[in-house]
Amino acid sequence: MTSTQGHHVVLVSPSGEPKGIAEKLEAHQQGWLHMAFSVMLFRCNANGEREYLLQRRAADKYHSGGLWTNTCCSHPQKDEPMAAAAKRRLYEELGIARPLDFTMGPQFEYRADLGNGLIEHELDQVIACEVNWVDMILNPDEVEDCRWWSEGEVRLAVKETPEQFTAWFEQVLTRIDAMIACPVASSR
Repeated sequence: MTSTQGHHVVLVSPSGEPKGIAEKLEAHQQGWLHMAFSVMLFRCNANGEREYLLQRRAADKYHSGGLWTNTCCSHPQKDEPMAAAAKRRLYEELGIARPLDFTMGPQFEYRADLGNGLIEHELDQVIACEVNWVDMILNPDEVEDCRWWSEGEVRLAVKETPEQFTAWFEQVLTRIDAMIACPVASSR
């Protein structure tokens, strides 16, 4: 099991006001509201359809192991800017080191019972970034697999087999879809 020892989260009010820090596992056991972010890297294909870079979480993660989710999701540390936290975790999980131009989207609060006595209760900052390519070196402690999914493929999978995705994924996807648009493919 991936360790959470020594990792902390920033506790917040529903309006995002910091209220202190807590050990990550304890925050998930108690269901305390804490700050998080969800990054989605995407690209537009020649047909004007979005493609999303999704990761499958490592099977031995302390929650949601083996499930597909957005490109990267995690927690900022105390006084860490959200973009810096996103960049840090993209590198730690996927080995992505290139500079990225993030678009900050909305924040949303959600609460989900994850089983095993764990509750995910987050004020989640949605972050999008368009990329045409990205070099990756997956950290096997964090990520089991990573691949591009077409918009149609991911929508069908979420509808037909939602159990293969994390509890927060569909909410992130809905907000990402509202944030981004691909140019309409021109007919020749």
